[in-house]
Amino acid sequence: MRELTRRQQEILRFIRDFSGEHGVPPTVREIGGRFRVTPRAAFDHLRALERKGELTRRLAAGRTSRALTLPGGALRRAHRAVPILGRVAAGRPLLAEEHREGEVPIAPDALPGRGEDVFALRVRGESMIEAHICDGDLVLVRRQDSAQPNDIVVALVESQTGGESEATVKRFLRDGPRIVLKPENRAMQPIVVDPAERRLHILGKVIGLLRGF
Repeated sequence: MRELTRRQQEILRFIRDFSGEHGVPPTVREIGGRFRVTPRAAFDHLRALERKGELTRRLAAGRTSRALTLPGGALRRAHRAVPILGRVAAGRPLLAEEHREGEVPIAPDALPGRGEDVFALRVRGESMIEAHICDGDLVLVRRQDSAQPNDIVVALVESQTGGESEATVKRFLRDGPRIVLKPENRAMQPIVVDPAERRLHILGKVIGLLRGF
């Protein structure tokens, strides 16, 4: 195996530390931001780490893309199949398609209770990137119809025109009687809902995140 350069060692250490802290590997953009290089340069470092055997490439379940991850392989143990029930917007609200797109295996000890009330949704958009929820990630959601301030939730919001309700993932806050769905992206504005004017229903609380599936 070829020796790693100093920069490759730094990036590999960053990936390990980030994965240990957040439960998911960093994105190419996050690696580029950490080391002040372009996403393309960061990707080239990842490819070099793959060639040297420090990262492994796997087919992502249900997707055509591939992910570079720390080696170790899948654990051969009992797991719960968590259903993927569609997509949810992290940006402007997007209609959540309540149909099963597949499933993702999760170790039971990583889920609350027996995991029977947990489902997954595919995130679209970039309004939650400062909470490390990126476009294409899967969020694990525990079904519940209430939330506490600062919870990250999936909420079903009635459209301003009175049409079909739309689902979005945001941070839950209150401003007097109004509900504030706050993005974690300083370039975007919150969604403010007055329950007297339109309906909002909490579908669940985000309890986990998966990247590369």
